[in-house]
Formats: sequence, C-alpha cells, structure tokens
Amino acid sequence: MTYSQTWDLESIYPGGINSPELMAKYDLVAEQIHSFAEAVDQAEVSAETIANLSDLAQSIGSGLGTINIFINGWASVDYGNSIYSPHFDKLGKLFVDFSAPLNKFQKLLLTLDDASFERVIHSERLTNIAFYLTELRTNAKRLLDDDTESLINQLDLDGQQAWSKHYDTISASLSMNYTDTKDGKTRHISAGQALNMLDGEANNDTRANIMANYEKMWSNAENLTADTLNHLAGFRLTNQKAHNRKNHLEQPLEMNRMSQATLDAMWRVVDDNKSMFKPYFDRKKQLLGLKNIGWQDQVAPLTNIGNYQPEEVSYDDAAAFIIEQFGKFSPKMASFAKMAFEKRWIESENRPGKQPGGYMESVPDLQESRIFLTYTGSVNDAATIAHELGHAFHSAQLTDLPLWRDAYAMNVAETASTFAELIVNDANVRGAKSDAEKLVLLDAKMTNPIAMFLNIHARFLFEDAFYQERKNGVVTPQRLNELMDDAQKNAFDGILDVRHPHFWSSKLHFFIDSVPFYNFPYTFGYLFSAGIYAQAQKDGADFEDKYIALLRDTANMTSEELAKKHLGVDLTQPDFWQAGANLIQKDIDEFLTLSEQFI
Repeated sequence: MTYSQTWDLESIYPGGINSPELMAKYDLVAEQIHSFAEAVDQAEVSAETIANLSDLAQSIGSGLGTINIFINGWASVDYGNSIYSPHFDKLGKLFVDFSAPLNKFQKLLLTLDDASFERVIHSERLTNIAFYLTELRTNAKRLLDDDTESLINQLDLDGQQAWSKHYDTISASLSMNYTDTKDGKTRHISAGQALNMLDGEANNDTRANIMANYEKMWSNAENLTADTLNHLAGFRLTNQKAHNRKNHLEQPLEMNRMSQATLDAMWRVVDDNKSMFKPYFDRKKQLLGLKNIGWQDQVAPLTNIGNYQPEEVSYDDAAAFIIEQFGKFSPKMASFAKMAFEKRWIESENRPGKQPGGYMESVPDLQESRIFLTYTGSVNDAATIAHELGHAFHSAQLTDLPLWRDAYAMNVAETASTFAELIVNDANVRGAKSDAEKLVLLDAKMTNPIAMFLNIHARFLFEDAFYQERKNGVVTPQRLNELMDDAQKNAFDGILDVRHPHFWSSKLHFFIDSVPFYNFPYTFGYLFSAGIYAQAQKDGADFEDKYIALLRDTANMTSEELAKKHLGVDLTQPDFWQAGANLIQKDIDEFLTLSEQFI
C-alpha cells in the first residue's frame, strides 16, 4: 500500500487559507457567540436552560477548534509566513469574544446552591458533562467582575498570546551554518532543520559541530528570547495572582486534574532512580567512541555495531508495521491507524519550510484528527507516528460524547500516545534479527525514558526556578543560562559533560501561552502508560474494551480517580511510579548485557 505523505486540509475548508467556507465559518461562529451572550444575559436558571446553553457553548467550541487546526495546519507547513497572522488574530478575537459570556455562564452555575446544582447536572441532558460543569462552577469562584475579566482577556491578545507568537517569529527567522565532517562541506540550515538533525545525526563530530553552532545561534538571539519569556511569564503570574492562585504550580496542576501530592511522588521516584542511567551512558560512550557525553549525544543513534547497518525505513513500511503491531493489542487501534493513513490525516513529508516537531489536533466539526510531523526514515520515526496516532485514537473514542467530555488533560493525553509508542518500540526490539540490531533498537527505545526521567525533569526544574525568580523581577539571559545549566546538572545527575545552557531559549514548550508548565505531563503520561502496557500484556484479548473504557473516562474525573478506578492504584504513593522505573532498569540491564560483546 502506498500512502501520501501530505495531509488533506481541503476536506476541512476547500480553497486554501482564504477559503470562502472558512470565511463563512468565522461569521457563523461570531453569530453563535452573540446568541450565546444574549441567552446567558437573559437566562433563568433551570436544567433545560443550562443544557441549552451548554449545547450552544460546545458548538462554538467545536467551531473554534476546527478553525484553529485549519489555520495552524497551513502555517505549520509554511512556517514563518506572515500571511497567516491576520487569521490567527481573527481567531484570537473570537476566543476573547467567547470568553466573556462563558465566564458569565460559569457564574450562572454559582447562583445555584449545592443541592440544586447536583440535581441539575445529573438531569438526563447534562449527566455526561456533569464533571466538566462542576469544574466550571469551581472556576467561577476565582473570577473577577465581568468588566475586569473582559479587559484581561482583551489584553491577553497583545500580552501573553502576542509574546508566544513573537517567539514563533524569532524562531522561524533563525538559521545557522555547520560543517559536515564526512565531506568537509559547510551547509546552511534553519533552526528547525538543525533540531531534527541533532536527534538523528550519526557522526559524532558532525553532531558536535551542529550542537556548538546551534547553541551559538540561540545565544545570539538570547536578548530577544529572554524578553519574550520574561514578558510571557510576567503576564501569566500577574493573571494568576489576580485570580487568587497561591503559587505558579496551582494552575497547571488544576489543568491536569492532579494533586501536588501526585506530582511530588512522581518526581521523588524519578530522583531516586536517575542513577540507573549512569552505567547506560558510560556504555554508550564506549560504543560511540566518545570521551565525553554532550547534550547532543542523549539520543544519538548507535552505528557500526557488529556487522549491522541500519537501513532507512520507508514511510509505507513504517505504516504497515504500525498497523500490524497495533492489531496485536487492539484491532480497533489498527483499523483506526489504517484509516488515518488512507484518508491523509497525516503530514509527514520531509521538506524545507516546515515547523519543527510534531503534534496531533482534533477537527471537532468533522470528528477527525490531523497529525503533523517530519518523517526522515530513522529508526525512531515509526514510534513518532505511533505516538501521534495514539493521541488521535484517544480522541476518536470520544466522538459520540459531548465536546466537554473530550476535554481531557495533557497528562492523560500523553498516556495514550506513549502507550502506542511503547507498542511499536517493543515490537521493534522483539523483531531484531541479530544481537547487534537488537542493541541498536533497544538503544532507540531508551529515547523515551531518557527524555521523561532526565530531559523533562531538567525542563521542570528550570521552569520552577525561573518562576520563583520572575516573581521578583525580570530574569536576565545570563541568569536564565545559569538556571538551565543548574537544572541540567541536577536532572542528569552529572552525566552530561557538555550541556545546553540556551535550551530555555531554543525550546518552544517554554513559550506556549495556553499551557503553563508544558513538561511534567509528559513524564506522568509515560509512567502511567507503562502501567497500562503491563495491564495490556496481562489481559490479552480482554484488554481492548478496558483500555477504551479508561480513555472514555479521561475527561470525566481526576487523574487520581482515573488510576484508582481503572488500574486500582494510588498515584500519591511511590509504588506505582516505581513500577515504571523498574521497567526502565530492566531495559538498561539488557542493554548492558547485550552490549558487552561489542566493546
């Protein structure tokens, strides 16, 4: 089967970014927002009124989400083109226009006493979104008066949102030279291309040269990125304080529906187990022929192991492999993946001008998804596709439910994606035809635990320290470098001889306006998925229904309740998290044993 590597955005709105249907959708959503605002102002509280308003609000949310993926999709494949700025601006204004009546709706829920509210949300039309409505009512207690909330949301367009977009402008404009030591030639690449190459470049000297120039490139931009980060964080802290939040972690924890106790238990286990990576990196240093381990070597591919030479995997072969492996755990996952490939939901072509990284976004109006990434044929790329398909499968299990039952948090979102990735990575290792190939694939599998236990932890430690200092004023680029260097020393437990102090400047996740602390949910999702994967191997054919039941509950309870109901575990205790760490130790032990013959 031959699959296209470019996605289909035309089925959303035909005619490109200036599609007449897109323009009509802008107008329709604006009219719906106006109707919603009038209805909220005139509302007399009853179960029927709340249900009608909820339906209209979800219809608006669906329209805004569909417009968003359409615009973002075009911008992602034409990164840095200013033609999309007016569309993002127009969409941003619609979100702001919607926020004012939505805040009033939340306050409307507060007018009901507790007993009346419970009766209303468990009426027939509202029972599916009772949990979400309860969250809205709780959030309403933090809201300021309507005029102030409206002003904050208006200022956000040229505040937090604007600074986030400003970072995209900076990033898209950056480029650098590097020397390819294989032929001695100097080449010019974009920041996005450099990032992709850092993960996949096999030659030690070339990789080090790219890293040195990458660090220098971001160093040259540090004044611009430091201004951006400081102002974005400053706006966020001011907004959090205005809404009576006690600290900078309270909001991200609420958004992920998890407690501080759960976060603390998870990081405590990460801290207690990071030493297990030292023997792995010592051995990898030997296998790569390196004297030191630098930032660029974290996930460097192994080459020249025995007689094994990694072959580039075609996109079609990767797709077939993913579908086959998904089918061993869930025929529905396999069928879904096949459909996504066939219907061109995936943009994977390796070409200039694309945004770095990857993502999955839902298309709510069509009950579909779109996946963005860049496929290079490396051993890790099939797992990346599987990761994003895991996100999409998760969303697909909720399409028969109201939109507000699809509002699952980032930490559990990363669970489905990482579970899908685990399936493919393990299948790769099991399918190895020699010890050398198995070692290379086992090393590739280590990419995830290295990221989740070390790299992500460094991001969290940096961001936590940065926000502590930002409360007292602007943090200079020099101090940001120090904070990042300290975070990497701590998180990697001294493993790295050469660090990346400008990682704060180069990492997009620090500059995302809509999600504070875009880091710890990844580690949560990785370890949570490990528990699910263990359950899948134990349950066999019975697993699929249990897994889908868990996914359908992800926007319907807290993380702790979800774990207790579907896995029977307590996330505030270390035992569950330690079980995930033990699986990593098992892979490291196998890696060390298997690699002895190659040193």
